Amino acid sequence: MAMNFRRGPREEPEINLIPFIDVLLVVLIFLMLTTTYTRFSELQITLPVADADKPLARPKEIVVSVTADGLYAIDRKPVDGRQVENLAAALAAAARGLEDPIVIVTADASAAHQSVINVMDAARRAQLPKLTFATQTAAGAAAVGR
Repeated sequence: MAMNFRRGPREEPEINLIPFIDVLLVVLIFLMLTTTYTRFSELQITLPVADADKPLARPKEIVVSVTADGLYAIDRKPVDGRQVENLAAALAAAARGLEDPIVIVTADASAAHQSVINVMDAARRAQLPKLTFATQTAAGAAAVGR
């Protein structure tokens, strides 16, 4: 015979939801106060538009090639040394006689970043403000960004 020490009817246990709701409200307030709202309108940028159907009119160009090991060539003629001064002098010589030339930088994908920066610095020193970079598409055709 089983002994029942409880007196009276047996009650089912209940879950008290009020403390649970209090904790949820505290968490909600915490999340609202600590959330940061980013603004995408901080930088006003107007992106250029490219029309791939129009043929590009190529004005006078100076093509500067940068190899993977940091050697330079201007219009397929090697430049002596890797110094910015030599490159700037060669760029200035190549630009003589050209009206408003554009410098096109074609750098190897594994070329050092500093090599490309040197070309940009040399173009600035040679007073050639128009500079663009040639890239290669996935299909293998060369493209020039302006």
